[in-house]
This record gives sequence, structure tokens and C-alpha cells, in this order.
Amino acid sequence: MTIILGQIPEIQRQAAAARLPGIQPVTGMDWITTDDSYADQIALKQTLCAERPTDVLRQLPEADDAAAELLVEVLKLLKQRAGFDVTGTKIICPDGRHVDTSGAPLQVLSQLLQEDLVIHQPMGDVHGMTAALLCFPASWTLAQKIGKPLTAIHDPVPEYDATLAKRVQRLFDGIQVGRPLWRANLLRYDDPALYQPRTEGNPRPVGTAQSLYERSERQTLFRLPQSRAVVFAIHTVVALA
Repeated sequence: MTIILGQIPEIQRQAAAARLPGIQPVTGMDWITTDDSYADQIALKQTLCAERPTDVLRQLPEADDAAAELLVEVLKLLKQRAGFDVTGTKIICPDGRHVDTSGAPLQVLSQLLQEDLVIHQPMGDVHGMTAALLCFPASWTLAQKIGKPLTAIHDPVPEYDATLAKRVQRLFDGIQVGRPLWRANLLRYDDPALYQPRTEGNPRPVGTAQSLYERSERQTLFRLPQSRAVVFAIHTVVALA
């Protein structure tokens, strides 16, 4: 399934042009984005979760409490969000689907949000990935990243050198509850597919100025109040260049 949005939001395009890591505060508390591709992206997520469950969802035992807390925090936001009707353990979504929220947290979230969700928790002096719902990977795989610290997660990103790694770790250490942050990227792609897993040894061909598509991620970071885990949320948009 090819899902093309009309255009990359201008505020996201501007954020992508900022110097790395390009972090800025989220306006208000709401880090969730719902756009015109909501129904199509959720449908694709459900297909991927059914057909490739271990490729798109991984959770280590130490992330159980954080995943449950993340679902609670999302439901709080959705109660205030236009298009969602939250009643007890039932939600009516913007596309008319009825979702039961009593299931496994990340599986429930895959039915509610366009965002991919990555949970990071301390591993010694650094943070590492302990759980993730990753239906729209941009040239990486959960199999290679789960359980690893931030430095290994970003291998082999050329820009992620020792200096940037220290800045990112300080950022993770300093994220405050109730004060989410966000950044964005923007790259040219020849393939518009949202699901593009690639191993570290098989990176994607680099897009050029002539590539037909733009792919942008709105990446949000926020801290869960009880577990203190950091959640990295990724809302992906593909548009014609």
C-alpha cells in the first residue's frame, strides 16, 4: 500500500533544516499527530502487525511497566482529542473503528496512533531501547536495535559521532515530565513505501534531487512520570517532492 500525503507540513520542513539535534519544545502537551492519512496508516499497521508481528513489535520484560504506563498516558490525551471518543476501555477512532484498550499496551497503541513508539530506559550510564512498535522503519530493524544503547542504535549513522552522542544522552537525561520535545528530518526517497526495513549492512540507496518523494519524520521525546522511561514517538509522512 502506497500512502501519500498532500505535502510535508511547513513547520516540520523548517524544523528538519535545523542543526542537529534540532530539538525544540512541543507547543502544549499534545505530542500526537492525526492527519489525513490516519485511516490508511492504521490499516497498514494492522496488516503488518498481523503478518510480521516480531518484525514490528518487540518488548523486553523490563519495559512491561513502562509500556502499560504509556498506554495510560495516551488514553488521557485521547480523551481530550477531537475525533476520539473514549469511554471506559472502549475507544471510537476518527475512522470509525471501535478499539478495546484492555489488550497488550503496544498492540492496543498500534490500533490508535499513527506514531511508531520506542521506549528507552537506563542501561548503566546511557539509555537503551527496551521496547518498540515500529511499523514504518526508515532503513533499520528492531531485530538489530532492541536491547542496545543509543550509540549502537544509531550505528552506522555518519553524523552520530562521539560529540553528538554525548549531546543526545544529556538530552535524554534532562527531559522533564510534562515538557515534551520534538525535532524533524526530511529526506528524498525513490520508494514511497512506509515500511522500509534494512539491516546495517544493507543501507538504502541515497535519494537525489531527482527522487520523486520526500519522507519526513516528526520525532517527539517525552518522559513517563512513574517509570521515568523516555518515549521516542515517530510520525512519518511521505509526499510527492
